[in-house]
Amino acid sequence: MRRLSMDFIKPGMKVGRPIRNSSGQILLNAGVVLSEKYISRLKLLGLHSLYIDDGLLPDIQVDDVIPEETRVKAIQQVKSLLQAHSKSMGGDISDTSKIYPTINDIIDQLLDNTKLIVELVDIRTMDDYVFAHSVNVCVLALMTGISLGFERPKLFHLGMGALLHDIGKIFVPKNILDKPGRLTEEEYAEVKKHPAYGLDILSKNPHVSSLSRMVVYQHHERYNGEGYPQNLKDSEIHQFAQITGMVDMYDALTANRVYRGAFPPHEAYEMIAGSGNYLFDFNIIQPFLSNIAAYPAGTIVELSSGEIAVVVSTKKGFSLYPKVRLLINRDKNSFQETVEIDLLECRNVTICKVVNDIDFSKLGQELKNKSL
Repeated sequence: MRRLSMDFIKPGMKVGRPIRNSSGQILLNAGVVLSEKYISRLKLLGLHSLYIDDGLLPDIQVDDVIPEETRVKAIQQVKSLLQAHSKSMGGDISDTSKIYPTINDIIDQLLDNTKLIVELVDIRTMDDYVFAHSVNVCVLALMTGISLGFERPKLFHLGMGALLHDIGKIFVPKNILDKPGRLTEEEYAEVKKHPAYGLDILSKNPHVSSLSRMVVYQHHERYNGEGYPQNLKDSEIHQFAQITGMVDMYDALTANRVYRGAFPPHEAYEMIAGSGNYLFDFNIIQPFLSNIAAYPAGTIVELSSGEIAVVVSTKKGFSLYPKVRLLINRDKNSFQETVEIDLLECRNVTICKVVNDIDFSKLGQELKNKSL
């Protein structure tokens, strides 16, 4: 199973993971053979890529760090919460207590699986970006907090703040949030108000702690003082807010947006890695990145040996040194037997670059032509 751009999805390919909408409904289940009709419909829904089973990694199953039912439930709750606030224009917000059990479930599941690393790239329809993003930020923030050794009460406040970090965006005009081009100064000024809107929404809520509200208000502050809304810097920014701001940036970078395509995970990884004591406190960056696979399973890479390989798995804490399966040798011929190299143990071989879908498709065609 591997992730493939919709531009390269063809009829006859099999769905590798269930495709759901923001309501949790399965649009297409794993194993379904894709047709032209299915592919066209998925493109209309705004999907940019799919996990497919094309026989390249038939024995590899990419697992999420939390159970799918927990993620779906959390997304549904965030959607319900934000839509209710939007309709009431910030009215009744007491229902935030309903997400307590879900946050506790996420914490329990992450604590039970501390060796898992994030290898799954979210497949999101355009209509569920905000909700899926909120849950992803919560999960990534909690994984970082666990790596930093936070005790459970801290994890809960961090998780609540991370899950609600963008609640203020319900007061930002949708035409601005969904604008495909560059924002004007006036439009960006409106977007920058969402942390204050979020604080206002939660300010009198007895079910959201002051620590969680701090996360909502400060998650766009930056270590160098160039963030907003208060231009805080360094230790003036609460650690929970810095963690949430950091994972918020990572998740946004790796997602397709109306105004740009997603950055590959390894590029987003490098951006965060280079932001220490500039955008974020250096001390929170490595604990976060230790949970992220720079090259998720299914990524096609070129090795320093000249061979083409596919990433099979990554050990937690060693994000840049995955285990790979060789596909094409330096003479551009396919390997006839399964050969795997653990780059953590074989340090004289490194990853030179990620082979994109276009180039890998060309390589595949060259191999077919050779065999004719």
